Amino acid sequence: MVQKKLVFILIDGVGDIAHPYTNMKTPLSFTNIKNIDSISKNGINGLMDPVEPGLACGSDTAHMSILGYDPRKYYKGRGAFESIGAGIDMIPGDIAFKSNFAILDKESGIVTHRRADRNFEKPGPILCDALNGLKLPNFPEYSVTVKYATEHRCGVRVSGPGLSNQITGTDPLKDNLPLVYCEPTDNSKEAEFTSRLVNELSDTISDILLKHPYNEERKKEGKPLVNCVLLRGCGCCIDVPSVEELHGLKPFMIAPTCIIAGLGSTLKIDIIKVPGATGDYHTDFNAKGKHFFNTITDKEKNYTFGFLHIKAIDDSSHDNKPELKTKFLNDIDNMLGTLINNLIEDEKKNDVEYTILITGDHTTPMLLKDHSCEPVPFCIAKIKSLYKDVSNTNILIDNVQSFSEINAGEGLLGRFLGLDLMKIAKNYMNLD
Repeated sequence: MVQKKLVFILIDGVGDIAHPYTNMKTPLSFTNIKNIDSISKNGINGLMDPVEPGLACGSDTAHMSILGYDPRKYYKGRGAFESIGAGIDMIPGDIAFKSNFAILDKESGIVTHRRADRNFEKPGPILCDALNGLKLPNFPEYSVTVKYATEHRCGVRVSGPGLSNQITGTDPLKDNLPLVYCEPTDNSKEAEFTSRLVNELSDTISDILLKHPYNEERKKEGKPLVNCVLLRGCGCCIDVPSVEELHGLKPFMIAPTCIIAGLGSTLKIDIIKVPGATGDYHTDFNAKGKHFFNTITDKEKNYTFGFLHIKAIDDSSHDNKPELKTKFLNDIDNMLGTLINNLIEDEKKNDVEYTILITGDHTTPMLLKDHSCEPVPFCIAKIKSLYKDVSNTNILIDNVQSFSEINAGEGLLGRFLGLDLMKIAKNYMNLD
């Protein structure tokens, strides 16, 4: 009996708009991505609204939706995902934050740089160690755990009785705006109490960072001090069916980005660590592709659903670096070319049928340097259609010839919601 497997390639922030660097085309239209185009050409295409039309969603809610979990029903803040992905265990009652090391002008209270530095791999873990286990003078019975994630990010967990995630964060969300004072978002005494605790946590973190030797060195070098951790997206752990229970597929995930890995762990997806995969500009795409193939063909594990998350594209969009976005698209395409060839060879030798899909979680226009509401392109194809004549079969192929935001809109699938993606994929695999 032929075993059917799904290869899910998620390119974070892949959607874009016309940019001068790319001759007023989108990066997807401008860049030579022949391998991705071959999937588009030999399958069906469409435009996906990750959560809903007109919403500039975050990666967390987008990933929940496209994996089949309605964020309106299940979402309880992104902080828990970031912290779990960073390796912090959580139990019901804990709260956690997706956090950034940042630069705060103490005199004015203005956050001048929300991201201290993307290249923060060396000082990040050192500063996290200094903050981990800190004590709050007015809340001595509460424990604080801080662990480094990636780039400028860390996970922060608070444990103790009577905590609520119904609070604002301290992140102003844009540079050169005041540090936000944490406030409750409902009328409960737990939320009011938690907001007071979080404001003290923010101040205590700042005091510790100011006295740290790392900042003493920065001061000598005339650099601004990394004196703040922005606490964002307060969340608690959620209780949901596993991906295997929901979709009948045994899953694994390669996702060095902690918030995505944390969501995957929450959904009981096996997280595969890949040496060299960093979730940033320095990631090794080829290592990710190689490990993905080795994992999905592992006969002992017998996975039927592999999810490969790629982050660097989104970073280059947030930083408005078109030369990097186009380069990374080319690098990803080359990696996928090798992966596709390996899948073809495995399919020829074994009783296995692969279906591959490629999409993004949101559009991140470089000119905006932030997420936007445009839908993202989507394509799905049978691997066999890349090397066999399938014209006399029931495999659907539309007339789209290449993968882009414009072309996808002409595809057979039209425009659909992220919540329907897995239904579409399973139907295309003839599983439903």
